[in-house]
Amino acid sequence: MSIAPDGASRDHPVLVVDFGAQYAQLIARRVREAHIYSEIVPHSISADEIADRQPGAVIFSGGPKSVHVEGSPRIDPDVYRLGIPILGICYGAQLIAAQLGGEVSRTGVGEYGRTAMSVSHPGTLFSPDEDTERPVWMSHFDSISTPPDGFVVTASTPQAPVAALENPDQRIFGVQFHPEVAHTPGGQAVLERFLYRGAGLAPSWTTESFIDEAVAAIRAQIGDGRAVCGLSGGVDSAVAAALVHRAVGHQLTCVFVDTGLMRQDEGQQVIDAFRRSQGIELIAVDAADRFFDALVGVIDPEEKRKIIGELFIRIFEEAANQVDGAAYLVQGTLYPDVIESGSDSAAKIKSHHNVGGIPEEMDFELVEPLRDLFKDEVRAVGHELGLPDEIVWRHPFPGPGLGVRVIGEVTPDKAALLAKADAIVRAEITAAGLEREIWQAFAVLPDIRTVGVMGDERTYGQVVVIRAVTSEDAMTADWARLPYELLEKMSSRIINEVDGINRVAYDITSKPPGTIEWE
Repeated sequence: MSIAPDGASRDHPVLVVDFGAQYAQLIARRVREAHIYSEIVPHSISADEIADRQPGAVIFSGGPKSVHVEGSPRIDPDVYRLGIPILGICYGAQLIAAQLGGEVSRTGVGEYGRTAMSVSHPGTLFSPDEDTERPVWMSHFDSISTPPDGFVVTASTPQAPVAALENPDQRIFGVQFHPEVAHTPGGQAVLERFLYRGAGLAPSWTTESFIDEAVAAIRAQIGDGRAVCGLSGGVDSAVAAALVHRAVGHQLTCVFVDTGLMRQDEGQQVIDAFRRSQGIELIAVDAADRFFDALVGVIDPEEKRKIIGELFIRIFEEAANQVDGAAYLVQGTLYPDVIESGSDSAAKIKSHHNVGGIPEEMDFELVEPLRDLFKDEVRAVGHELGLPDEIVWRHPFPGPGLGVRVIGEVTPDKAALLAKADAIVRAEITAAGLEREIWQAFAVLPDIRTVGVMGDERTYGQVVVIRAVTSEDAMTADWARLPYELLEKMSSRIINEVDGINRVAYDITSKPPGTIEWE
């Protein structure tokens, strides 16, 4: 069987086979950045199952195992007979060599981090216009020592005699390095050469094409029915609502519950963006008093989360029941959520994390128009749909809101104080032009008081901690190296403008070992 579509769409995706790599999601995202649709599949997938998907190409990810270890992950060897273009990365390249008759050796010396690679001839994956010596990012212990018959070695390193290999007739390629990571200069170009030259795919996956397909699918699902959407103030639910509204218009009603734990002015921004700008029917519920009453005396973070989540459900239920005949629930589930949960689409739901867990008596059919997208793609769709930048580029925000950024008991005064400090942090990040480089930047109010001197008087005020991180997907994160001048400005403004704060600290903990949020 030979499968060779002219382009890759959702009908002919590039399948990223996950061999346990930490970078599988990143590979899929890099393929999407080349405007070709991709999906992640488990290594247990059979050749018949792959053939049924009619993919435009297949990419084998890296993995933590050795091909010499008993029980290490394998791919159905019949995959190589399908005629589908294949690229193996790191472990994936070694697996290709091992399964097709080459040799993978335990040299006793690995390569980790930046490594100098020598390109012997360009082949399909490299350009003759580039230097033959180039840096790449390696992470391997075993090495391919002998390629399978019919394969040509195109690059090597001191510890990897076969750093890249290819069989252009069979359209099977392998690289020992990681082209998907930013530490490999020109790595994206290597992936694109495989996709465009090696697999013959066309860059047809665009924001516009996604919107057109999604609108058609939403209309087919909802028909003449009514739908409700729980807006959280975040970008995911906002884009999902805007997309469904484009598809079915007045058949959608959004519910926004203001918990009193939102970021400063966020509630009004949501109302303005959807009711006034987008013309979407919106039920806005000011429930701040109910949430603060429920949180009196509560200190344990898990108990706070439970109280906030359950009360949100009750209030959402009250509002949703005002929408006569609503049978569909719109939620902003993203592709990483689907991957991590390992679940398939379900027509009916009883609970879902995006709205805190819908109670059993509410029986909605789920509409998840963004479940195939990564966060950066969601932002692009939101921009195309005309949502304002303050919604599209809003940093991620936890479901319980400021309730888990106020450490200890949550009170209206503490929440208001934190909201002011947080607004200053975010405003200065934006003014410095770093809003789109930083994954999240926010303030935390720990349950700490410290001695200070303001004017000629002794103070005993509260501490604000600034947290800013960079990340690709929030699964790991590094603390952001903000300029000292920016930190100084944030600290000065917070102490001068937020009454009751006399000290500001900066959190320089990465994830792991810490988490992005404090609770």
